[in-house]
Amino acid sequence: MKKVYVVLAVLTLIATACGSSSGQAKPTPISLPTALPTQEVATNPTARPDNAKVGDERSAKADGMAQVFIPDGSFQMGGVDSDAQPDEKPLHKVTLTGFWMDKVEVTNYMYSLCVQAGACDPPRDFKSATRDNYFTSSDFGDYPVIYVSWQDANNYCTWAGRRLPTEAEWEYAARGSADYRRFPWGEDSPTNSLANYDYQFGDTTRVGSFPSGASPFGVLDLAGNVWEWVSDFYSPTYYSGSPEANPTGPVAGVNGPRKVIRGGSWADGFKELRVSIRGFSLAPEENDFISQGDSRDLGDVDHRKIHGHRSQNRRPASVDENLSDVRKMIRVAVSITDGNRRDPRPLGRHPGAAVAHRVPRGHVPEVHD
Repeated sequence: MKKVYVVLAVLTLIATACGSSSGQAKPTPISLPTALPTQEVATNPTARPDNAKVGDERSAKADGMAQVFIPDGSFQMGGVDSDAQPDEKPLHKVTLTGFWMDKVEVTNYMYSLCVQAGACDPPRDFKSATRDNYFTSSDFGDYPVIYVSWQDANNYCTWAGRRLPTEAEWEYAARGSADYRRFPWGEDSPTNSLANYDYQFGDTTRVGSFPSGASPFGVLDLAGNVWEWVSDFYSPTYYSGSPEANPTGPVAGVNGPRKVIRGGSWADGFKELRVSIRGFSLAPEENDFISQGDSRDLGDVDHRKIHGHRSQNRRPASVDENLSDVRKMIRVAVSITDGNRRDPRPLGRHPGAAVAHRVPRGHVPEVHD
């Protein structure tokens, strides 16, 4: 498994402003009218419609998040390509109950609604790799929130009436059930028109900027930009004995309360964008973010001492200067779900567990404080 000191999670890791290099593609934003909601904050989630089908979308009441319906189904979970790591094996069948998944990462504006409501703490820092006023500036309201811990993400989901997706739900939303694709969009190697990765844009990009990189279900930003928290504790051997139906992860983490992170960031190479790659970070406290090995190699992962693809782009001096900040960045991408939790093991049993961030709806665990 890869421990990402990059701080993983759905966030921005510091980087350069690649501004106007000749020949470099620019991300194409999509229209997301619900990204900046104007309605009053409502804490009760909308019940899942019984007739929801593939392709259906809706808006969450609390934060205006656009959500995509992911239907009941089975898929092959794990790594099958030559870059697959030991903790991505064995490949195994997983069957999931349908749920609603956030279409994009939780934005600065959305997260600020939770802060204003007194239900969330502000991010640990208001800057990003290249922007001093990232969280507080309206210019970046539609960009992913960063510098949030697993507990922050969990608190947000609870406030929004949703929860964090399980690791299996996240991978199903990214891979679909038709094939063994390496990336959300298929087998083609990443390019800067499909994802924000490998320092190609030097920092986070607006959510939904890469529609060509959508998953089979239409979920965006599942590769690159920022790492994303999921609800599961991390165990490198969990796949060897995980249940086939609606797995929710081990009861406790290995070597501490480590939580899984998924998706890679704008500072990672192509191997970290694979749908099966598993990262982890300590949780739930923000001061639990730590790294191992040479922290200058943002694209590397430590723990097994296995290194990922390193960026071929030269890092500016500011990147190394801000590395300590990067470790605290985490994406609050939540998948929220509504409905009845079928997992007999209540989330509340886990130390510091709370539910919530890219958020699914549908087969959704209830929050137990």
